[in-house]
Amino acid sequence: MESANLPYTQKTPLNTVWRDNADPAIYEAARTSRLFNAQKPTQYPIAIAFVKDASEVVDVIQLAIQLSCRISVRAGGHSYASWSVRDEAILIDMGDFSENPSLDEATGIVSIPPSIMGKDLIEYLDAKGRVCSVGHCPDVGLGGFLLGGGMGWNCNVSLSTQGFNFYAQWLKERKNWGWACEQVVAIDVVTADGQFIRSDIQQHSDLFWAARGAGPAFPGVVTRFYLKTKPAIKSMFSSGYVYPIRSYRTSLQWAATVSSSNDGIEVLAIGSYSADLKGPCVTVSILAYGDNDDDARDVLQKIDASHPNGALLQWICEKTNMQQQLEKSGQSFPNNHRYYVDNLWLDDNMDFSLLDRAFNSLPTKNSLLLCQSMFPCSQRDLPDMALSLQSNQWLAMYAIWEEEADDSRCETAVHEAISELQQHSKGSYLGELDFRARRGHYWADDQYERLVSVRRKWDPLNRICGCLGLEV
Repeated sequence: MESANLPYTQKTPLNTVWRDNADPAIYEAARTSRLFNAQKPTQYPIAIAFVKDASEVVDVIQLAIQLSCRISVRAGGHSYASWSVRDEAILIDMGDFSENPSLDEATGIVSIPPSIMGKDLIEYLDAKGRVCSVGHCPDVGLGGFLLGGGMGWNCNVSLSTQGFNFYAQWLKERKNWGWACEQVVAIDVVTADGQFIRSDIQQHSDLFWAARGAGPAFPGVVTRFYLKTKPAIKSMFSSGYVYPIRSYRTSLQWAATVSSSNDGIEVLAIGSYSADLKGPCVTVSILAYGDNDDDARDVLQKIDASHPNGALLQWICEKTNMQQQLEKSGQSFPNNHRYYVDNLWLDDNMDFSLLDRAFNSLPTKNSLLLCQSMFPCSQRDLPDMALSLQSNQWLAMYAIWEEEADDSRCETAVHEAISELQQHSKGSYLGELDFRARRGHYWADDQYERLVSVRRKWDPLNRICGCLGLEV
């Protein structure tokens, strides 16, 4: 896949595929390389550059400047909308990055390339007795995950009333991890004019601010993240309760109550079709993270005493670990399938009866509806970062199917369910939507204006492609 007969003299990575002179099959393979969604994008970059290090990223951006074209970036995550694939741009593919993760054991800071997947980072850190937040699926790349905010494992934050007033102490003592981007302490960036810089709270702090929540609107190419880690999880147990879909309101209310009143747990309500049951169901899944087996087990046993009657299936206090949970989650999001996804931050204290259409319109047996209580995490003031929208309840709908003939039906099911709820929403989380499908609210107003300003400062010519359908 080497470039040939190039109409310029600028240095470029050898492994670059050009649309106008490559074999069509080779170009198509490069264009769609490592895309998770089998529903292929309709955009066609002028070239795909498979870079191996930051110096090659600099070369590609200098080349784009010479050719007066734009740059898009693919780190290699789920990206259901495949927003890295853009017309008339050079796509920087970071999947071949040769740099490995590195842990500073004195500080607990791990540095990682953007293309590393969650399962690989967890495996690397586990061997060193550390852990950090990653995406819920094993093959989610950390680049897009962190830039978008990072709603990862153990994200919700339970805290005492005192914690609302003493944030620093709470941050030190909490069992839950919060947003993954809160763990970012620095980034290495290649800017839109081809300069390589380090950004953190002290230098180029506006870029550091944007890196924590700007998503694809970030005005540069991050080549390395530096993250705080925590001591490895000592004990992890799982409980789950499966109810018929008609019981979703009771299930959601119970899940919200459990989430808000227990520390060190992660609670998720899942609308789905069960292989063991006829018809759709709602599963309340609870993970407990503890300092020892007795602590984690005690939390789940107390929760079990309060669960609603009528469970069709249940499991209680099953010992597990992060690797097992990653594998289990990955099975719910199969490869080589077509995806259409949207989500909302629902208004606080919204009547769950308004979710009838969403819970009763899953278009296929593989489709999912996720509903996660974020209270009391949602009531705290967030750190100074681009990520700025949150509410007590987050809902995401995933249409998952295999045949192209079902595209319209599946997309319509998601669109109609989400559209019905938009008037009861504060906005959407960047990581789980297609910007081309609808315009929405993705940052608070002040943070949006600030993000526009940061982009204008660092990328005045709009060299770095922003959000598909929403040029910030």
